[in-house]
This record gives sequence, structure tokens and C-alpha cells, in this order.
Amino acid sequence: MVRWDFSGKMTLITGATGALGCIVARQFYEAGATMVLVGRNARLLDELFADLALSGQHLLLGGLDLTQPEDAERMAHAIRERFGKLDCVVNTVGGYKAGTPVHQTPLDDWHLMLNMNLHSAFLVSRAVVPLLLEAGGGALVHIGGRAGLMGFAGAAGYCAAKGALIRLTETLADELKHQGIRVNCILPGTIDTPSNRQARPDADFSRWVRAEAIAQVAMFLCSSASEAIHGSAIPVYGLS
Repeated sequence: MVRWDFSGKMTLITGATGALGCIVARQFYEAGATMVLVGRNARLLDELFADLALSGQHLLLGGLDLTQPEDAERMAHAIRERFGKLDCVVNTVGGYKAGTPVHQTPLDDWHLMLNMNLHSAFLVSRAVVPLLLEAGGGALVHIGGRAGLMGFAGAAGYCAAKGALIRLTETLADELKHQGIRVNCILPGTIDTPSNRQARPDADFSRWVRAEAIAQVAMFLCSSASEAIHGSAIPVYGLS
């Protein structure tokens, strides 16, 4: 595993209470980053990162729903008030619900997938880009999905949202690449998480991608080693 050094880098991880977000946050923290962690469940955020909560160096922002513009702006305001800058952002907010063909999909399910996987990415981007600009540059990484490249039956909302997230990433990259900001996204395959194992108990888990591997790619995209990469959608599928 590559040993990255993010000492002195102000790093925001959204969705930090999720199975992926928690691992990403821990790896950046172990690499020396100063952390801003955001999650909807304030109690769980404090439990998962009790050691960071007790440190005045880091900032935990619980109870924020990043599908809501007001909460995204509260997040940005809190970062500006506390630190006045931001260097790296890894947005792991998202969710999955599928199982019905398009003609039977409830509108609520369609809107849920767009809100969780696309609208949240737009709101996070809109909130954090001014902070990155004020810092003179930085990196923004969204977590997309393999479904962004190819639709599959029963998951129209999820696939459409992940596909649109790639276009959003490309647009942001083109807007910001001359101002020192790199914007890219990662496309995981099936992530080896407890919930995915429970949903698919007969699967070969060894073929799934580990959250730690995705975190390594996120760290690469936030490091100076990726200085020439803008608007990419990087597949991280494991062996599946």
C-alpha cells in the first residue's frame, strides 16, 4: 500500500459514516490530513471518530443532509469559519435502490436515486468550489459507480444518476482546470461491505473491490501525483 503524506492538507470527507466514507476518512487521517468529516447521523459520527472529536485540530459536522442546499451551505460556512481554507474533498454521499423496471418505478424511488447520487454531488460541488478557489487550488473527487457507464435492468434511477455524475465531473473539470483545481470521479464495482454481503450472501466476496483500495485511488487523485488528470472517471472494479 502506498504511503501518502497529507500533512497540512485540509481534507473534507462527506458521507463519513458510510462503509466507504469511514475507511476513506481513516486513511486520510493516518496520512496526516486535518479532517472535516460530515455525516447525517451526528451520534454515529461522534462514535466512529471519537478520537477526532476530542481533538481541536479536526471538525466533525453531524446532522447534515447534503441533498439539501441549506445543509451544504452550512457545511461550507462552518469550514470557512473554522479553517478558512480547504485543499481536498472526497464526496462519498450516495445510495442504491433498485428492483423495478422503468414502467413500474415509483416517482419517489426515481427522485431518491437522483437526489442521493446526483443532486447531492451538485450541491457539494457548488458549496466547496469557492473554498478551493480561495485556497488557490486543490482537488475534488466524487464517488460514482460502474453503473454510470452502462445501464442494467431494474436500476434506471441509479444508473441515470451515476451517468450524469460523470458528465458533472467533466463539466467541473473543464471549468476549473485552469484555476488549479482537479476534479475527477471514481467508478467502483461492487464494494465489499457488510450490507452488500448481507444482500448477496452467495456471491464470491473475494472478487469485490475493497473500500481500502478505493480510498487509495482517492488519495492518489488528491495528491500532486495526479496533477495532469482532469475530468477522469476511473474504474475500480476489483476482480468482478
